[in-house]
Amino acid sequence: MNSRERLLTALSHQEPDHVPLLCWCFGFTAPPHLRWQRDGQEVVHWYTGRLEHIHTLPQPWRLPEDDFRRVDAWLSLGLDDLLEVSVPWSIHPEVRVRDWREPPPPGEAYPLLCRAYETPAGELRHIVRQTGEDPGAGWVVQPPHVPLFEDYNIPRAFRHAVCGPEDLPKLRYLLQGPTAEQIEAYRQRMAQVRAFADARGVLVQGWSAFGIDGVIWLTGVERAVLAAMTEPDFFQELVDILYAFDRRRTEVLLDVGGVDIVAQRGWYSSTEFWSPSLFRRFVLPHLQEMVALVHQAGVRYAYVMTTGVLPLADLLLESGIDLLYYVDPVQDNADLAEVKAKFRGKLAVAGGINSGVTLARGTSEEIAAAVRAAIRTLGPGGGFILAPVDALFPDTPWASVEAMIAAWREAWAT
Repeated sequence: MNSRERLLTALSHQEPDHVPLLCWCFGFTAPPHLRWQRDGQEVVHWYTGRLEHIHTLPQPWRLPEDDFRRVDAWLSLGLDDLLEVSVPWSIHPEVRVRDWREPPPPGEAYPLLCRAYETPAGELRHIVRQTGEDPGAGWVVQPPHVPLFEDYNIPRAFRHAVCGPEDLPKLRYLLQGPTAEQIEAYRQRMAQVRAFADARGVLVQGWSAFGIDGVIWLTGVERAVLAAMTEPDFFQELVDILYAFDRRRTEVLLDVGGVDIVAQRGWYSSTEFWSPSLFRRFVLPHLQEMVALVHQAGVRYAYVMTTGVLPLADLLLESGIDLLYYVDPVQDNADLAEVKAKFRGKLAVAGGINSGVTLARGTSEEIAAAVRAAIRTLGPGGGFILAPVDALFPDTPWASVEAMIAAWREAWAT
């Protein structure tokens, strides 16, 4: 089997030739023998196309060429990989954007990065603290301006983009579908990606849905959770705006074609933020609509949620998704046997081994034990992809990755 066939077999709840091993990269420090040269510089850290529109990387990552080199490197080790694409968006042509920087206000330690959107419905301001720390080699960095969607904004916000109902008419002007020029550029890239994917036998995964993550980026965590409970009409309208935005980009993705899986972000949709009843009310309906849209096109649907898997298991099954990223026995304390019993034959899962603790600090024996437990528990009958949750990071030791690969090979060779 090639990687594409192996992953599709697992997603179909059948047993492939062996359990797939898939490693997302979020600044992973590649070992010297797997690196390549670009413009006379060594590419040390690996990323993925899914980060293109939502993070500022500390070094260039050229798409799709660097993604192609990463795929070839993983395949050369016998691992699986996939190519990921992200659909762009635009703002209304009548919107004017103004950026500036202000010194720290009284009582504040950091200067402020400010952005004002002048829309036909009025001005919307978005202000964050510029903390200026060095996260370390390979980690994404705080951008020098204020993008609308960015993890850095949430804990550093001085004023979130959306503070109340009065901001929603303005927000609509900022969440427009891709322009004709953006669609054409995306179409050209997809032609390259699909040709490479077919030649190498790998899957293509498209990112076009922010879901509740988009809401959190716009309002912050506290405002979103409180609004869902105390201002449900305002919160529902905001959720509906994000859904319409997601749907437009997903329709572009499906119209251009070439993807095997559509993936939706759900990092901020777990029980660390929402009760099951709030998930049912505000997340599930639009998730079901997106799944139906994608399934109608003959494409599979993946959802990313790294905690709260078992408390939300019934709702995840009800949503109709095909693949859940991720099941984590460490940060989520997920009982893998319970996960298997709940999802077997209904929902494929990726995960099984923690990256932040097990790979970052575990011994080779601990890593091997975690790999064996995951494969023996979740592997039989298919429906499982072994994957570090939720990526390999700049501080993930190569020795730990080697230990994981060795244990994985041993598990399916015996």
